[in-house]
Amino acid sequence: MAESPVARTSEGLGSTSPAPAVTRAAAVLDALAGSPAGRLTLSDLSRELGIPKSSTSNLLLALEDARLITRQGNEVALGRKLVELGAAYLSRLDEVQEFYRYCEQAPTLSGETVRIAMLDGENVIYLARYEGHPAVRLTSNIGDKMPVSLCAVGKALIARLHDHDVAEMFPDDRQLPVLTPKSLRTGAELKAQLVAIREQGYAFEDEESTTGVVCLAVSVPTRGAHGPSLGLSVTALKATYSEEQGTQMVKELKELARSLGNPMG
Repeated sequence: MAESPVARTSEGLGSTSPAPAVTRAAAVLDALAGSPAGRLTLSDLSRELGIPKSSTSNLLLALEDARLITRQGNEVALGRKLVELGAAYLSRLDEVQEFYRYCEQAPTLSGETVRIAMLDGENVIYLARYEGHPAVRLTSNIGDKMPVSLCAVGKALIARLHDHDVAEMFPDDRQLPVLTPKSLRTGAELKAQLVAIREQGYAFEDEESTTGVVCLAVSVPTRGAHGPSLGLSVTALKATYSEEQGTQMVKELKELARSLGNPMG
């Protein structure tokens, strides 16, 4: 498991924190979120935090009382309270509310599957999804992460970065995650696509994450000095996709992006 950025000492994670219990509780939630199975035992978490099982057990009892975790036999998993907190956070993002309003009335996007995502290092996190096209089944849910190289919205977002930042993140020989035969394989291939994305003003994904599915995406102009890096994408079945349809989709995505990026718009 990845080690927490908080310094570890012989007394365990959080020993130098002004609020060790809070630091350790956050580490528990991070560990559960990063677990492939979504569940961990008391022993697993005790080792992760570097503190005795008795202390870890007390911490888990407090998290369970707050409904932040749930018991599954001798293992624990993330609790439903986190969904409520996440929903409360998203409901206060003006961009997400405007995203839904626009998609519902847009001539083309109203009948498609549209998503808004936020850049998070070398991944994107999906914040919201409008489903106007039930025939397109997506595996990515709200809150899921996807490597930027595998999705149009990720490539649209990193295309905004400076070349030296992209080069540092993705050296030419960097091996990229692969999901389909059309997935990009190296950093050099990714950077070649970024050149085209910058020229045309949008990204196009051709069956790179899901066979039979294409995706178009644009970035949202930064909203304020510390605003999140947001992107918009629309997904379509390749069998029925046309260039004319894509042109209209990009037009509406850019219109929505301008609206989200300009609070006075």
